[in-house]
Amino acid sequence: MATRSDLALTQRAATALRESWDDLVRLFANVGFGVSLLAVWGLLTLIGVVIDQGKDAATYAAAYGPPGARLIERLDLGNIYHSAAYIGVLGLILCSMAAATFTRVIPRRIPRLGPVKIDAIPLHASVRVAGTPDEVRARLAAFFAARGWQIRKREFGGEEWTFADKNNWARRGVLVAHVGFVIIATGTTLYWAKGYSGQFAVLSGQTATIPQTGATIALRRFSYRIDPIATKAGVVYQPIDYVSDARVTGKDGITRDAVIRVNHPYDVDGTLVYQSTYGFAIDLRLTKDGRAVPGAPDQPLKEGEGFPIDGTSRSVQYTRFVGTIDRATGGPGADPRPNDPGVVLTAYDGDRPIGSVLVPLGRPLDLGAGYVLTPARYILYSGFQYGYDPGIPLVGLGAFVLLAGLCISLYFLPARLFVIVRAVEGGSEVGLAATTVKGYDVFEDRFRDIVDALRRSAPQPAQGGA
Repeated sequence: MATRSDLALTQRAATALRESWDDLVRLFANVGFGVSLLAVWGLLTLIGVVIDQGKDAATYAAAYGPPGARLIERLDLGNIYHSAAYIGVLGLILCSMAAATFTRVIPRRIPRLGPVKIDAIPLHASVRVAGTPDEVRARLAAFFAARGWQIRKREFGGEEWTFADKNNWARRGVLVAHVGFVIIATGTTLYWAKGYSGQFAVLSGQTATIPQTGATIALRRFSYRIDPIATKAGVVYQPIDYVSDARVTGKDGITRDAVIRVNHPYDVDGTLVYQSTYGFAIDLRLTKDGRAVPGAPDQPLKEGEGFPIDGTSRSVQYTRFVGTIDRATGGPGADPRPNDPGVVLTAYDGDRPIGSVLVPLGRPLDLGAGYVLTPARYILYSGFQYGYDPGIPLVGLGAFVLLAGLCISLYFLPARLFVIVRAVEGGSEVGLAATTVKGYDVFEDRFRDIVDALRRSAPQPAQGGA
């Protein structure tokens, strides 16, 4: 049998637990805490927009340098929408919204019907009219109903109260907005659970595979169009269009012809494939004393790729394709189209760059010690991005619901009138008070008009009444 001290200890523990829970709920319901979580969520989303998602380490190293690439990899910033931090912040936001909804929003915006102290509410008035309280209540119900007010009656302590509401449905605008955010979070979570994205490049005549689905894309031919445009600053060369003529094989094993171009994604098994970029792969041939060197690249290299020179600490990177070499200066020309092409090669000793050189296509480059490197030819390749996001419909629906909730909250004014009728000498006295979810000032003029209209329409009490 539990002793009195055991019961007291259990009661104290339950009280402490309840107080801790109440403190936690108050923290999550705090507006500042919720706004802070939204700011963190916005920052993480912004990082995901600024930093290209789903890229490989070489891409990040080229864009942000080795230190930036290491930071992105360690913090998982290249996959931020799938990261534990992003999903965790969304979960905390949902908890904060739930706490604020049930402890602050619902009690304030959807208050229970109950008696109030009329004189304690800033917007209040009293009107004396003729008739018994029952007759006056019937006339009041008709008065407010004719003006579009919803009438409800309740009895408290033997007194009947009348509650008149206008735009009462709009009290739920904030709740609708919260529901919209929950739908958006659900769509984001669905992408986190089942969605994926990535990128790949395909050389003309070769085939690439989407690893998540096994679908293959064989690039038959890539074409592009670049037009010179005259501007005040000079002639600029603007890419107008790039198109991949491909053959796509999906899960059904059927191969279909596909034309994939910018802003026109191709749907294969629900995965959207986007034409994102293009480039020039270079067939580099390395020889020593006229013979092919082991370890030399056996396939064309894309920009940023390289290879080590066998037996040395040095390596060569294909850095950039130059469409037109300016013969007057020997440097890159403005026209990116391959009229007189060349490549920029960078030599490294370990991780340290030791020099770059622009080499015309087809011209051998003497590296010394019998080594000769020749950029033999270029091959166009097409860069694709792909993605599958089953949460997009939910995110779109959630955005619509969120916007609808905000419009309801901003453009409609829910108001409630508290009405009590009491018998007085010579008739009845009507006490009115008004509240809104946006304070009292915004409803002051309308409340005055209601009171004036009530005075004009109501029969006056008999002479000599108090």
